[in-house]
Amino acid sequence: MPKRNNEHISIKDALKEFVETNKLEKGLNKVNAAEAWAKLMGNGVNNYTTTVKLERETLYVQLSSSVLREELGYGKQKIIDMLNEELGKDLIKKLVLR
Repeated sequence: MPKRNNEHISIKDALKEFVETNKLEKGLNKVNAAEAWAKLMGNGVNNYTTTVKLERETLYVQLSSSVLREELGYGKQKIIDMLNEELGKDLIKKLVLR
């Protein structure tokens, strides 16, 4: 059992330390990337989105509409920039639309 600190620290700092100690950042990044996609793309795109998966620095998005996939393909870099801005870090380098 880890040693208890008697210092008063904020909840934010405690959670950050917990995430770092238990190496949970990769999992949180995956969840945050999927949430950012849903938030930024809106209902129109989300209705045709079947899966959103982050592996390493690539975001894989599976769409049920080939027309929408083609349209989103034209603005891949803009989508990547918007997602990274929403996440607050340069997490996504490549976007693959399936």
